[in-house]
Amino acid sequence: NSLYDSCPPSAECMTAQVARITRVCRRTTLALVIMRVLARHAFRRSNWTGASVRAFSAYPHAVVLPKDSNQALGIGQYAIDFINGKYGETVDDKVWERIEMFHTDSVMCGVSALAMKTNAPTVLRDEALTYKDSNGATVFGSGEKVSPEKAVVANASAVREWDSNGTVFGYNPSIPGHTAGEFGHNDFYPVVVAAAQVTGSIDGKKALRAMIASDEIRGRLAEVFSLKSYKIDHVVHGAIASAAVYGALLGATPEQIESAIGMAVAHYIPFRAIRAGRDLSDSKGSSAAISTEAAVLSMRRAMAGFAGPKDIFRNPESIFRFFEPTTGGTSSNKDIIDITLGNKQRWGPGDAPFNLVLSHSGSDFAVMGMHFKLGLYEHQSAGALQGVVNAVLGNPDLLAAGPSGVSGIEITAYEPAYGIIGDPAKKNPQTRQSADHSMAFIVSRMLLKAFKTDAATLSDNNAAWKALMLSPYDYGHEALWDKDTREMMQRISFKHGGPEYDAKYPDGIPTSMDITLSSGKTISSGLVMYPSGHARDTAADLKGILHHKAQLLGGIAIEKDEFSGFHSRLVNMIDASAGDMQNIYTFDYNKLVSHPPIDG
Repeated sequence: NSLYDSCPPSAECMTAQVARITRVCRRTTLALVIMRVLARHAFRRSNWTGASVRAFSAYPHAVVLPKDSNQALGIGQYAIDFINGKYGETVDDKVWERIEMFHTDSVMCGVSALAMKTNAPTVLRDEALTYKDSNGATVFGSGEKVSPEKAVVANASAVREWDSNGTVFGYNPSIPGHTAGEFGHNDFYPVVVAAAQVTGSIDGKKALRAMIASDEIRGRLAEVFSLKSYKIDHVVHGAIASAAVYGALLGATPEQIESAIGMAVAHYIPFRAIRAGRDLSDSKGSSAAISTEAAVLSMRRAMAGFAGPKDIFRNPESIFRFFEPTTGGTSSNKDIIDITLGNKQRWGPGDAPFNLVLSHSGSDFAVMGMHFKLGLYEHQSAGALQGVVNAVLGNPDLLAAGPSGVSGIEITAYEPAYGIIGDPAKKNPQTRQSADHSMAFIVSRMLLKAFKTDAATLSDNNAAWKALMLSPYDYGHEALWDKDTREMMQRISFKHGGPEYDAKYPDGIPTSMDITLSSGKTISSGLVMYPSGHARDTAADLKGILHHKAQLLGGIAIEKDEFSGFHSRLVNMIDASAGDMQNIYTFDYNKLVSHPPIDG
């Protein structure tokens, strides 16, 4: 055994070790010894090529894909098993409710973006409609079927345009190793609807189950591997989940899903170059959509027989082991990427960098740790916006002072909020996409809205979030160059909260705000950890606030008489038949409420 254990899994080593065993064991039954060694070696090699979905007593509600297993194959098997009901009706009611809320919220974001003629969603929707496919899927507001990957790229782009749908922070301290803290958003639900429309056999409940699976795969990957640490855009995790879920819904085998995931990771890695610079392009908002288009196309190719790279999470030259080597390094230099050709061990067989835990029962699903945005804003500004609400409530002096009565606002925040959306350079945004990533702009718009709101309306936290909710109009061309907004931004300063604040993220969004009036009085928000909409907040009337958001965004897009039916279909999707799913996104696009292009 000691001789065997010193042997890496290679034919050369095995030959040498067999010779050594022969010399040592001349008086034993040589054949039995060799057979035992080779059998153990074969088992070890099987872990390199095969899926290993193991049950751990610590996670009876989940499957565990260990780092020494083929996790791509395991993800495919998990998606097939969970979506097809292998584990029975074991998902808690609150999980079903939460996935419906996130999906409905995302659709309201998408249709309003189209109504206000935002560029990328309009371009991609028009493009999709040129790819007619009677066996395909539909784009928002149309009953005409197009190629499924084109429907997905159009709808996902629209969902993401406002940057107002759900967010994940990739942080679950209850599972060891699941605290990597990668961002992500609920941009990927159109994949499931496309699959339902392609097959014609998937009802609303199965579609929602598939959405839970998509968020589970994407959310758990965000907990174990931080893409942003390596300047890779966070949408890769969503693309992997999309390939798995789309394949599972269309009847793909685990091996075909593994192949599609391999293609998505090997061929289509978006770097954060799309987010660099002061003025952002359409590529930033459409990153998830474009990656998911590629994932669906990869899945279709795999089902047609195209073989993509296998076992991609343990592939030493894919992003996972490339950036987080599991062989050829020591604990002191593991994070140093040694790409010298002489380091043969670095490129050999090895584990993935992480174990992966995927829930199938109960309430501990990744979607339950995701956060809602109660209006349009970058998710790291949520603590500052809750600070505005806290400051406004119970402080009539602030509202009476008006904009001119505010002499200064100091916002204390954590990294990365302080260094990214708190960057002083972002006090002069030139585009909508830049404005919604400027904490100074976002806070100024909400505070100015408070000054224009009847104080009696701001009776409590729920009422304040509804009354002060930021809409697309708060980021349009007119708002972007609003004189009062520009003046208020210049009175805002940022302070890094240091280790005390940094340690509280991403468990919460630690932020505090001090507003100093011309009278010398300072109004403090107090430390905000879990703003309304945060998964750990329990005080806000989330359903009521989200219903207001749905009416706000849906009302921008769809006439009142049609909005009610459209919204009701989404809210009650769990009861939808397979036939109903064919028209879940359908409304009369020609009757969209008319708006001038929001960006001028």
